[in-house]
Amino acid sequence: MPSGRKRFLLLYALIAGLAITCGSQTTPAPTKNNDWTLVWSDEFDGPNGSVVDRSKWVLETGGTGWGNQELESYTDRSENVSVRDGNLVIKAISEKYTGPDGVARNYTSARLKTLGKFSQTYGRFEARIKIPYGQGMWPAFWMLGDDIEKVGWPACGEIDIMENIAKEPAIIHGSIHGPGYVGGTGIEAPYTLPGKRRFADDFHVFAIEWDPDSVSFFVDQYRYARRTRADLQPGWKWVFDKPFFLILNLAVGGNWPGNPDSTTVFPQTMLVDYVRAYQRSEPAKKEPVKP
Repeated sequence: MPSGRKRFLLLYALIAGLAITCGSQTTPAPTKNNDWTLVWSDEFDGPNGSVVDRSKWVLETGGTGWGNQELESYTDRSENVSVRDGNLVIKAISEKYTGPDGVARNYTSARLKTLGKFSQTYGRFEARIKIPYGQGMWPAFWMLGDDIEKVGWPACGEIDIMENIAKEPAIIHGSIHGPGYVGGTGIEAPYTLPGKRRFADDFHVFAIEWDPDSVSFFVDQYRYARRTRADLQPGWKWVFDKPFFLILNLAVGGNWPGNPDSTTVFPQTMLVDYVRAYQRSEPAKKEPVKP
């Protein structure tokens, strides 16, 4: 039997482990080790009700469906996007709204990007997020090549760090898309929470580690998938060798999640504790190309 001090240490370790597993509300400090150097972040620590830092983010607006038949109009209003209690708050609201683009919608939400503010080739990109729930909700943390305005999509490339649809409350998806592998053809991998707990019940850290020949996907420090050049089929092109920018959004409806129904409760909120980007302290070694 352990001594009193050992019993105390064991109990402390158990409690600490449970706090990490359950997503403690305390914001974790940035990663500090010999592998990664923090180069960009937003901790969303402004006063309650303050606006998003426009030196870091661009708020996209409009209700055009965004190529996915989405039902919301994205706005830059404080009702849909603000900072509160150390979190970015993206709120989807059921309301009749006509934006500056003249499109009338029955829902509003928000979409943020770092295009023109921050982009990077390779590294670790992570965010601590509590996603919403409800049929038709589609939260996402993802990346696009910053040459999108020149070459278009999918030639620019896309990395989906986290996507969730309400009919899968215990599952998130990570994927890469490029020329030849888009939509349902994208190279995708799901991750299911142990015990099939809902992602919406707590904060979780979603991340990728992106190197010259691979993209690895993580949930709460667990690597659940790794995609490499070898996963591409003949004729597909690896486009993950240039700067990408970050995107956070909460869509309502669309081709993949389907539309809200009578079970969907509004408003729905996506909370983002932080977003951080790192570079490797030493460049990753390129893997040998198979003949």
